[in-house]
Amino acid sequence: QVQLVESGGGSVQAGWSLTLSCAASGYTFSAYRMGWFRQAAGKEREGVASTRTGGADTYYAESVKGRFTISLDNAKNMLYLQMNSLKPEDTAKYYCAARFVGRNWYDKNAFRYWGQGTQVTVSS
Repeated sequence: QVQLVESGGGSVQAGWSLTLSCAASGYTFSAYRMGWFRQAAGKEREGVASTRTGGADTYYAESVKGRFTISLDNAKNMLYLQMNSLKPEDTAKYYCAARFVGRNWYDKNAFRYWGQGTQVTVSS
């Protein structure tokens, strides 16, 4: 049974940094693409970043390019999202997603497994 558990969220001020972690069990990291999504209140869940082993084809939403970095540690079965220069518009619940079965990395319907999410709140 696949289980994804996010951690590292919190309340910070604009300009600060946070690192989100996603611990996976029952899942082989090296096999498939993984991603981070976020969902702000009243909005659709959107793709933030996605990567796979080797990092050759890593993607970011335009809104986070240059500020966020996705990475994974196969040995530890961990996925990370380093978030720098946070902005109030980054406020959302962040989700880890695994088992890419679709076509577009930013499509929430393209991932089969999801964590419960971790809240990130950025104040100005």
